[in-house]
Amino acid sequence: MDFGLVLQTDPPGSAVVGLMRRAERNGFRYGWTFDSAVLWQEPFVIYSRILEHTSKLIVGPMVTNPGTRTWEVTASTFATLNDMYGNRTVCGIGRGDSAMRVAGRRPNTLARLGEAIEVIRDLAEGREAVVDGQPLRIPWIRDGRLPVWMAAYGPKALALAGRKADGFILQLADPFLTEWMIKAVREAAEQAGRDPASVAICVAAPAYVTADDSPAALAHARDQCRWFGGMVGNHVADLVTRYGEHSGLVPEALTAYIKERQGYDYSHHGRAGNPSTDFVPDEIVDRFCLLGPPSAHIARLKALRELGVDQFAVYAMHDAKEATIDAYGTGIIPALGGG
Repeated sequence: MDFGLVLQTDPPGSAVVGLMRRAERNGFRYGWTFDSAVLWQEPFVIYSRILEHTSKLIVGPMVTNPGTRTWEVTASTFATLNDMYGNRTVCGIGRGDSAMRVAGRRPNTLARLGEAIEVIRDLAEGREAVVDGQPLRIPWIRDGRLPVWMAAYGPKALALAGRKADGFILQLADPFLTEWMIKAVREAAEQAGRDPASVAICVAAPAYVTADDSPAALAHARDQCRWFGGMVGNHVADLVTRYGEHSGLVPEALTAYIKERQGYDYSHHGRAGNPSTDFVPDEIVDRFCLLGPPSAHIARLKALRELGVDQFAVYAMHDAKEATIDAYGTGIIPALGGG
């Protein structure tokens, strides 16, 4: 199993670079960041510094979207980083939740997302693609390589990921839901004539390592990670609007907890103490996140690996970033065969 670290690009950018260097020293292979131009600093500028100050770390957004940059700009940016640092990027992409909504726009349609996945990958790898009716090719690219991994929850998005993406990003770590969604992605891949095993599976969720499993330690960890249930709740609310609360197309285990949701304030997006996440119960925090002493993390990760998860990406938006990175490097990553 591979491991990734996910950060927001809060200023100063040098702190993000420092944490990514720490992650590489601890055996992490991937360095991911959020990508929302209004809420945080521009990630691609910071990627250049991360790549310069690491030797093997693969970097990319979790996730970008097809709407905030034109597709040829996105492709050229990735290709430039790859040319400078040796094909060490990955493009995580989705419809664009915070990035689009904060700017007053609706998230992209799945049709647009599916087209963008193919165009960005083709352009970044030096092939011709059609953008807005215009055939384009970036002439200076040689030996380009850009895996495109798609974030998804709903049935149509999962099917799209299976048909077109190089990897699937699932932003929660509940084994039941993980199994359900991996199955949907792999069935779609097989129906499209692809090898289902060729689609990489990445589970991303907050991880908080405690000294023990005492009630006080776990309560603090939950409060530090409760924001995640609110972030996932945004996507779930969209699914309920689209498919209905009891449609059978989305597991009840995913939709039931948002009944008390009263809206969402993006100014606190992805942050501990987010007041918009009071509706998230402890049970959801425990199911969606990895909390507790190292043994609890190892047990959950082994279960996820058995389901076919290739990478676990640690969201580190809490008060123990360095301690979590070090704890993973000391005992958790080695126990899963990484590092």
